[in-house]
Amino acid sequence: MGKRIAVLGAGPMGLAVAYQLVREGHTPVVFEADDRVGGMTASFDFGGLEIERYYHFHCISDTAWLQVLEELGMSDKVHWVKTKMGYWFKNRLQPWGNPIALLKFKGVSPIAKFRYGLHAFACTKRNDWRPLDHLEATSWIKRWLGNEAWEVFWRKLFELKFYDYAYGTSAAWIWSRVRRIGRSRYNLFNEKLGYLEGGSKTLMNAMRDDIVSRGGFVNLKSPVSKVEIVDGAVKGVHANGEFHEFDDVISTTPLPFIPRMMPDLPADILEKFAALKNIAVVCVICKMRKPLSENFWMNTNDDEMDIPGIIEYTNLRPLDDHIVYVPFYVPGEHPLYSEPDENFVRKVKKYFMKINPSLTEDDFIDIRANRYRYAQPICDPGYLDRLPPAKLPVKGLWVADTSYYYPEDRGISESIDYGREMARKAVANY
Repeated sequence: MGKRIAVLGAGPMGLAVAYQLVREGHTPVVFEADDRVGGMTASFDFGGLEIERYYHFHCISDTAWLQVLEELGMSDKVHWVKTKMGYWFKNRLQPWGNPIALLKFKGVSPIAKFRYGLHAFACTKRNDWRPLDHLEATSWIKRWLGNEAWEVFWRKLFELKFYDYAYGTSAAWIWSRVRRIGRSRYNLFNEKLGYLEGGSKTLMNAMRDDIVSRGGFVNLKSPVSKVEIVDGAVKGVHANGEFHEFDDVISTTPLPFIPRMMPDLPADILEKFAALKNIAVVCVICKMRKPLSENFWMNTNDDEMDIPGIIEYTNLRPLDDHIVYVPFYVPGEHPLYSEPDENFVRKVKKYFMKINPSLTEDDFIDIRANRYRYAQPICDPGYLDRLPPAKLPVKGLWVADTSYYYPEDRGISESIDYGREMARKAVANY
């Protein structure tokens, strides 16, 4: 007979843990604070359109995601699209993302273009990230690119994504991002990205339904206030004012919540969790009558814009109206994060009308801002070495979030892969 195992969080990783546990003959009991599954992939009602709060896309290398879709008989709901990238630089929107676009890019010397292209190509071909693990990213990039290409193509991206942490990120983490996009090409000149019919909720809801149909439980609006630890072993969890007895707990909630939720962990482990830093995001989502551009992804380098890029989602997934995401990444303790939504909305409209002067106020049907305090871990050099092990030195307790598949960036497929593997390990000796 299998075990009842508490799973904290119903984002992609938590659902993947529960999805695997029921296949191993166990009974997962998922506790989710939100009123829906999905975590950062969850959808909301945007004026009659169910759409993700934060943008998501899929690459042809997302094997774990594709495998679950196949297991659930949903492979036919994936659509692959030839997408375009653009670069807003010196008040001009230019094509981007392939060798021809790089050669024709205006405002940069030929040697700077060559060095940028060589670095991107090398990242795509590299498989071993360990030599990059202890290197600081900006100095590594500058060595490859030189000052000119660094200034044009990278500096703003770092400073507007990480602010005070811009010059302390891991080269391995940056490399993985470059490689993922580079390997989303079906040839040297064309990029292919994927979307799921109905968006991420199609898979998240299907995984939830599969878990429940096999005897598991998914409890929404059920935040866990404390994991009870006695004499070095898990005893259960407190949720909604009740104590629920468990011998095993697998947590996938963001690591910054762990010290508050598990105050009885060993002091050295608590210190490691407390030392971790995260970037927050204010993500503005626009519903528009006409497109901003023909690009799915647009990098921006403009002194009047405090954003690293723009994601025009409907140039990947067709919808009746045009949907555009604008993420403002900022440390949660920075004053910018506390500014009211209308400040961000006003900026976005101004930026859009600068990029596309044909747009007017009437072209904005609806515009909202969503916030997530722990959107992105700050992965500094040697990051993985400072994380506590996922199997904590407490009997029956496992803890991980998107940080644990460093150097890969957070993503649905990576979360599914890690969650399933963690579930297998957690019950391997049972």
